[in-house]
Amino acid sequence: MSLQRANRRLITRLLLAAVLMFGFGFALVPLYDVFCRVTGLNGKITNTGPVEQTAIDEQRQIKVRLIGVNNEGMPWRFGPIDSLVSVNPGEMRQTAFQATNPTGRSMVAQAIPSVAPGEAAQYLHKVNCFCFNSQTLAAGESVDMPLLFVIDAELPEHIHSITLSYTLFDISPDKTASRSEETQMGGSRI
Repeated sequence: MSLQRANRRLITRLLLAAVLMFGFGFALVPLYDVFCRVTGLNGKITNTGPVEQTAIDEQRQIKVRLIGVNNEGMPWRFGPIDSLVSVNPGEMRQTAFQATNPTGRSMVAQAIPSVAPGEAAQYLHKVNCFCFNSQTLAAGESVDMPLLFVIDAELPEHIHSITLSYTLFDISPDKTASRSEETQMGGSRI
């Protein structure tokens, strides 16, 4: 009897561990968002769309470093036209990123922004951004993708520079379909 009882106890503990791991998997995204807010890591930009025109603070200049990065397997050439711009808080600033599809096929991409320091994300307002929509480029096509932003005059005094980084992901329908097929067949890309 004691062996049977020990086996039941072991099975119960293993099932409980599996349920807890499954629950933790669902809780991971909200926990990560809280972690990012607390630590200031992975500054997500939520301020998009029309912005009220405010007075320009001529006394301060904020250096904005622009970075373009391709996600793994993304063959496009992608980067900012100006890698460093100086902006007065309250001033509307326009720049652009350039993308080239060097492949022999049409591709669709999506840019995902990130701001550092994370504290600055709430003060960076994107009025017009290529990241609002996916970008489709034909084989060999190049395009300048506009970015219009303003830094809120309420930006804390201790912040003198901001890094705005975009990661470009391949979301082409054929790429998404092949990834789905790999997953169904049990394969994965490493």
